[in-house]
Amino acid sequence: MAAFAVETGSEIPEIAPRNNRMEFMKSWILILAIAGVACAQQTRREIVNAAPTPAEDAKANSDTVPDVYAISGHFARVVILRFKFDVDLLAGIEKMVKQEKIRNAVILSAAGSVRGYQVHQVSNRTFPSKNMFVKDPTAPADLIGMNGYVIDGKVHAHITLANPEKAFGGHLEPGTSVFTFAIVSLGVLEDGVDLSKVDDKTYR
Repeated sequence: MAAFAVETGSEIPEIAPRNNRMEFMKSWILILAIAGVACAQQTRREIVNAAPTPAEDAKANSDTVPDVYAISGHFARVVILRFKFDVDLLAGIEKMVKQEKIRNAVILSAAGSVRGYQVHQVSNRTFPSKNMFVKDPTAPADLIGMNGYVIDGKVHAHITLANPEKAFGGHLEPGTSVFTFAIVSLGVLEDGVDLSKVDDKTYR
């Protein structure tokens, strides 16, 4: 019977590269999976912010409402708020506005950092207006600014945040938690200043 020799020597060098390729592919799959989970932390939802009645959204501008008007007043005092780690930024402002008996105020500035955030931005150009809520509870960022108003005890705050890639912001919402610290300054207006219409979109 004839003997057959099977030459396998040429196949042996291929085993290591093939194994390396498999390990490489596994590593990339793992990286992509982790990246997918990280990206999935940000959620977006669009909400229609309708006026109390459809007629108020449909109405045209009125000649009885001035294009622009001025409100004069003076600061009675300046209140500086300091927030510690893991405090909800909006809830903390609302708590101190109530505690300090602040009715009307101008939000002057803010500094610090956050562990995660939720903001909303306007997302259309016609009434009824729509808001896009953007939330990421695991995205750290520097708090580089805040402005807005306290209007009859209600907080209307806009924030600016920044990370190594970009600066962004919007209307402050619950779910924005403090990281290292946060400082917010309020200029409290004297009694008699009427801000009741300044953020009323139906007053047009």
